[in-house]
Amino acid sequence: METKIKQDTFKTTNPANGKELSSYTYMTDDQVESTVTKSHEAFLKWKMKSFEERGKIIKAIGKELQNHKTELAELMTDEMGKLLKQSHQEVDLCTGICDYSADNAAEFLKNEERQLQDGGKGIITYAPMGVIYGIQPWNYPSYQVVRYSIVNLMAGNSVLLKHASNVTGTAKLLESIFKSAGLPEDLFSVMVINHDQSDELIKHKLIRGVTLTGSPVAGEAIGAKAGKALKKSVLELGSNDAYIVLEDADLELAVKTCVMGRIYNNGETCIAAKRFIVVESVYDEFRDGFVKAMKDLKLGDPTDKTSKLGPIARKDLRETLHEQVEKSIKNGAKVLCGGEIPDGEGYFYPATVLENVTKGQPAYDDELFGPVASLIRAEDEDDAMRIANDSRFGLGGGIFSKDVDHATELAEKHFDTGMVFINKFGTAYPNMPFGGVKDSGYGREHGGFGMKEFVNVKSIMIGK
Repeated sequence: METKIKQDTFKTTNPANGKELSSYTYMTDDQVESTVTKSHEAFLKWKMKSFEERGKIIKAIGKELQNHKTELAELMTDEMGKLLKQSHQEVDLCTGICDYSADNAAEFLKNEERQLQDGGKGIITYAPMGVIYGIQPWNYPSYQVVRYSIVNLMAGNSVLLKHASNVTGTAKLLESIFKSAGLPEDLFSVMVINHDQSDELIKHKLIRGVTLTGSPVAGEAIGAKAGKALKKSVLELGSNDAYIVLEDADLELAVKTCVMGRIYNNGETCIAAKRFIVVESVYDEFRDGFVKAMKDLKLGDPTDKTSKLGPIARKDLRETLHEQVEKSIKNGAKVLCGGEIPDGEGYFYPATVLENVTKGQPAYDDELFGPVASLIRAEDEDDAMRIANDSRFGLGGGIFSKDVDHATELAEKHFDTGMVFINKFGTAYPNMPFGGVKDSGYGREHGGFGMKEFVNVKSIMIGK
């Protein structure tokens, strides 16, 4: 949680108990200018390094993340409240991204040759562009940073980071880890800046690309500012992902997976399962099993191994979530469990299930960023797919069916999202593209695609 102390300082807070963690001071405008200039100068040297030279350092970063795993995981949990076990898993994913990027960049970005119509030779190169500015959220304090920074460093760019203020400690620790792994000075820099400074930074002549992970409202604002400055942008925004349960689904698997898909990371995940669309024939059985499993989850201290659900990251975010639940109820939704703010310290919110969810309710129309599930009854498979696509979002989604071939066909031909998970819940894989459509943004990360977002696809044409 950000609380202003003076105009130029703020503090971070542990959401599990509301206690202050640290305080930080915003950079001056002169410091911002100096950092950008140094980042560009570092880029001019780094871009001349071979993929092998860059890869050695990127792999070293992956190892250094493991060396600081305990410290980094505990800090993430303290700053934003995810279960400590899941913080450890996040560090492992970050190391996986480092290794995959280092191993595959040379192949993804290798030159291509083509024969020209006049008999000459054409060469296509993927040249690094310069300083890439990333604006990142708090829900995956390390992964979100590593996801965009490592591929851009492997491509030969330099990177600036404006992290969410409530995870500033994690940002600073990552900067230290990158440097201790041998990354040359100024190639990765944390910008502790306010929104006005960030807006000015987007317009800076040395910034060549802007990437944001955040809400659709933030995406509209940043996308517009980047577009006005003629800067390439990548936007990974929110969603209200639908998970369809078909008549032939393994219901035990569906219940278990859908619960985890909704409450992983305390439900604060853009690609979390949020709307559960179940065909009429198995709706009652799924609902009963799902509600029981959600009721049984232990809400508590994220450092306690017995806890299954930690706090919401900030007090204001919990208030917003509860308002969305209350508005949904006012407009006809029915609470099957949860839905009330518990007494005591910290920003906890219980696992909540809403039924009778329809259009006009936040639980149907919007993204609920927390452990609140929306159950929706569908007449049949066609109706379920119609409801799933009846959304302004399009990040991910899921299908549960024993007929994997049929589910795959539905995913390929009918699901209007960037990612679809069959008989599993949404996670990130370094070798698969990550991103969405519609109000969930544009551009892709992972799978080699993110490595090509901020490069100059350069044509060189040679006479015969």
